[in-house]
Amino acid sequence: MYALHYRIVSAYLRRGGLIAYPTESCYGLGCDPSNRRAVQRILRLKQRPQKKGLILIASSYRQVARYILPLTPAEQHKLQADGAQAITYLMPVKPSCPRWLRGKHDTLAIRMTAHPVAKGLCRGTDTALVSTSANLSGQRSVRTYAECKRLFGKSVWVLPGRVGKRKRPSTIRVWGDDKIIRK
Repeated sequence: MYALHYRIVSAYLRRGGLIAYPTESCYGLGCDPSNRRAVQRILRLKQRPQKKGLILIASSYRQVARYILPLTPAEQHKLQADGAQAITYLMPVKPSCPRWLRGKHDTLAIRMTAHPVAKGLCRGTDTALVSTSANLSGQRSVRTYAECKRLFGKSVWVLPGRVGKRKRPSTIRVWGDDKIIRK
């Protein structure tokens, strides 16, 4: 994707658009995390309750710093390094973190994505993205461009690319104590 396309995708996201894009293990469904209406559209599309909360992916700590409590440089490095292993952390949030992202929790799920398309998307649009699996709640995750197009039609802009080699979704751990929530 060239720079011009990132500007187009970025403008689309700011207007509340939804995108599907390849990630480490499946296609992800995403939007601008600061756009409440877009987040609510994703939740309706997936038939997912808001109380569960969502994952944000990013290419840098700066893209998620507005949502979570501050990290030291060493903690920022750990977050970035663990993203290469597809580890998502449940991180303590700032009081200003919207409930539509964190659900009923006082944490927010954050992953520094290492997938080249997803990372390039975050870097190119200079924003974190909501990242939930591109499927209906409880259904099998979508792994191809064609499946996404069939499932979502014109309601989602499906970006081409290959899903990573991981067979399972990211591991989810609690920040600070590394307790595993999902393996």
